[in-house]
Amino acid sequence: MDVQLRRGLLDYCVLAVLKEEDSYGYMIIKKMAPILEISESTLYPILKRLESNEFVSSYSVEHNGRLRKYYKVTEKGTIRLLDFTKEWEDVEAVINYIKGVVKK
Repeated sequence: MDVQLRRGLLDYCVLAVLKEEDSYGYMIIKKMAPILEISESTLYPILKRLESNEFVSSYSVEHNGRLRKYYKVTEKGTIRLLDFTKEWEDVEAVINYIKGVVKK
């Protein structure tokens, strides 16, 4: 997959994972693995950006004597995901056009 396209989709994939359930970094990476590989060094800046834009919020939970930071999609994040799926319909129309031209 093209690097720029992949980069553009990562935020939405992270939001989608968190829409299913609150999660922490390592679990987000595991849940995304079948779709897109992502490293910790890529994920945490995304989470920070999503949090600063108020698309996600975070909270800590003690686990085995240590605090684990969980992330949760906010209402604003849910709206952003819905907007993305509507925008994607336009992208699909372009892709279908290109597929039609390529097949000729």
